[in-house]
Amino acid sequence: MKKLIGLVLPLAVISFACMSAQEGEKRHNDRDEVRNRHIPAHGPAPGRAHQRPASQDHNFEDEPGHPNMPHVHADDRWIGHDSGRDDPHYHLNRPWAHGRFRGGFGERHVFRIEGGGPGRFWFGGFFFRVAPYDVVYCRDWFWDRDDVVIYEDPDHIGWYLAYNVRLGTYVHVLYLG
Repeated sequence: MKKLIGLVLPLAVISFACMSAQEGEKRHNDRDEVRNRHIPAHGPAPGRAHQRPASQDHNFEDEPGHPNMPHVHADDRWIGHDSGRDDPHYHLNRPWAHGRFRGGFGERHVFRIEGGGPGRFWFGGFFFRVAPYDVVYCRDWFWDRDDVVIYEDPDHIGWYLAYNVRLGTYVHVLYLG
């Protein structure tokens, strides 16, 4: 009997530890759904024509553990891109003043940032600037090594969306040439 207990007890402890680890990993994965190096298959859908502009106190934390900044879910839902076409934060008097970005859009075109900062960053000979309103949302970006994917912005003429693959977040960017 002691041999049986000596054999069953360690197996039960190991089984319990494995189940606990799997449950902890599942909770961790649910919480970090945004930061899973997922690359959206497409950009956001166009917003409705007359949505109100985003306010300074907008909360993007749609689920516990998600970042309080614009981000994309694993099912390609773009959280925070809902201010509509008339948002004054993204109005440009001269859209595409430096031409249009021709380096490729979407999940098949991942670019490594080579340097700079929010005011001017570059990769592959292409230069961009983060929208002043969005600078607060890219404070965790690595301006010398993060991977980004560029998407066309369906609502804000002249702007693109730079999606940070490492963080799962995005900002509006202006192409500088």
